[in-house]
Amino acid sequence: MLTEMVFILDRSGSMTGLEDDTIGGFNSLIQRQKKEDGDAVVTTVLFDTASDVVYDRVPLDEVPRMTEYVYRTGGCTALLDTLGKTIERIRIIQNHLPAEYRPDKTIVVVITDGKENTSRLYDQHTVRQMIERQQKKDGWEFLFLGANMDAVTEAGHLGIRPERAVEYVCDEEGTAMNFRAVSHFMSCARCMDPLGVLSETDDEWKKDIEQYARSQKKGNRNG
Repeated sequence: MLTEMVFILDRSGSMTGLEDDTIGGFNSLIQRQKKEDGDAVVTTVLFDTASDVVYDRVPLDEVPRMTEYVYRTGGCTALLDTLGKTIERIRIIQNHLPAEYRPDKTIVVVITDGKENTSRLYDQHTVRQMIERQQKKDGWEFLFLGANMDAVTEAGHLGIRPERAVEYVCDEEGTAMNFRAVSHFMSCARCMDPLGVLSETDDEWKKDIEQYARSQKKGNRNG
């Protein structure tokens, strides 16, 4: 079974100070996924005011380690433009592949620490339609991990259901926890048949993230 993994990672200026945690978390996820059964291809898009495809449908076993030369922070948060361009690009590529080379599953992971503030090409309504179309038509999965926001509400605006969204704490532990949770979700998805439903992991994948966020908020109130 072939899985297409698409990572859309925020590298805007507000991520400054978390470069090593993001790089380390991503590399650890890739290493864990290389040990799982099944084939996969990886696309990784980094975004700020603009976006760059740094890994373009690379076979999982050939994905190199991300470095500080690849992940550099700065700029604003053009989330909608990045989502719109990435979804359209992957959709077109998949549609032009022979049936035997099309992925059985596509999982799109969005990790951002701030709300949209600078897109010019795509608006929220258009991106929502695109996401809903891919979920319904081709069974794509979308995970939305957001800090400094009501991530479930923001994901809902984009057509991503609440079970697939979580608010995280934008610090060293919170960032590492994100990638561990995403890796767990992907491992569950990859071990299922193409038509399988991840009902048992609808909430489980994000439990640790939610618990850590609650503990941090409680600590801040008590402090």
